[in-house]
Amino acid sequence: MTKLNRSVDRGMSILEAVHSSGKISLAALATGTGLPKPTVLRICATLEERRWLFRRNDGSYQLGSGFPQGSGMPHRVDRLVAVGKSVILQLSEETGLACDLAAGIGGGRVEIVDTTRVYKVHSIYPDAVGFRPSPTLSALGAAYLYAMPKPERTSVLQTFATHLPREEVQALLQLPKILRAIGDQGYAVRSPGHWGRAVDYGALPSAIAVPIIAEGKPIGAVNLIWNSGDRSLDAVVANHLSRLRTAAELIGNAYAPERSESA
Repeated sequence: MTKLNRSVDRGMSILEAVHSSGKISLAALATGTGLPKPTVLRICATLEERRWLFRRNDGSYQLGSGFPQGSGMPHRVDRLVAVGKSVILQLSEETGLACDLAAGIGGGRVEIVDTTRVYKVHSIYPDAVGFRPSPTLSALGAAYLYAMPKPERTSVLQTFATHLPREEVQALLQLPKILRAIGDQGYAVRSPGHWGRAVDYGALPSAIAVPIIAEGKPIGAVNLIWNSGDRSLDAVVANHLSRLRTAAELIGNAYAPERSESA
């Protein structure tokens, strides 16, 4: 009988525990796998480096964007995170605002795959990775939708009309106006008063976003998001929109060569 690799077996046990739980703490992982905490921490750090795991702001773990799946989407997402991480960190440091990086996942939707949100710093809900913003009411979703080719956008809007929650379906009536505003202004805004989800806590956020374009196609979007009571939209646009646009351009340019080489 072939001898098993103990380290690989332990890593698989941890991945199975995270997968079955959705999200899980270090202590619960140690208890569930029967491994010492230092061992679990080292294995998790290795899996984080490969982005098979993602460590949330509360210290718990969930499956990361690089975890292999049949569609191939995680690999593309992982690449976007790899080229975008340092850019959004710098953007956040320069502006003092939180920043989300979202990837296109098909069907006109985006998913947040990385963020710089820290609750003690930004006073907004920090656990954003894995969340799929509204395509009509969120800045990220609207920015991505605006950048889609018109025939493709028309097709996904027909699907939205039957699959989105009622609030978002009603917002579709305002979509032509929203898209015109994005074209005129050069950025998308979060709909005033829109909560991303019922479990949000902290202050109501405001946000502006622009699409990320690689090889002429939208691959995602990036935003600046802040406590709406701290700054006005006009002030953020005046002071930081150029930085946001530059960040999107840097990410798109860094992503495109890798995409071409792997095609």
